[in-house]
Amino acid sequence: MKIETKRLILRKLEDTDFERIFLLDSNPEVMKYIGVPVLTDIHQSKDVINMIRKQYEENGVGRLGVVEKESGLLIGWSGLKLLTQEINGYKNVLELGYRFLPESWGKGYAVEAGIASLDYGFNDLNAKVIYACAHSEHEVSNHILRKLGFEKTGEFEESDGICFWYELTREKHTTKDVD
Repeated sequence: MKIETKRLILRKLEDTDFERIFLLDSNPEVMKYIGVPVLTDIHQSKDVINMIRKQYEENGVGRLGVVEKESGLLIGWSGLKLLTQEINGYKNVLELGYRFLPESWGKGYAVEAGIASLDYGFNDLNAKVIYACAHSEHEVSNHILRKLGFEKTGEFEESDGICFWYELTREKHTTKDVD
């Protein structure tokens, strides 16, 4: 599976992505609002990739590696996953997520990849609603979700604080570029 946008390629994660995934998940700034510890051993990133690849096999969907076309580098991941464990009272629903390396922040990549992922979810997977959540203090992530058209519909408590819960229905999703 491969999704192309103007500047990005979204594709399934590969074994060879482990070094870039380690750069991502070992960075304290990236992981600040995630609620899981940073990776400390590069081999842990192989486990992360294997876990996501298992989601592709078992659920038919999972986060996709995001490659910047200009550099050819994996700059993070984005996309949908099936929530198989209950979060905020929801289970077996599609959730949008994303994580990018700091050098790619502020370039609109999360929105660009988010639009492509939502298009895929609504058009190819025939989803009626897609969900997302973000730590209440993560202003940028909350801004991105609102920019993508998500509406905050609740809050829930996690071990690291309050998270906001968002929903986006097919009717409210637009495929035009978001400014």
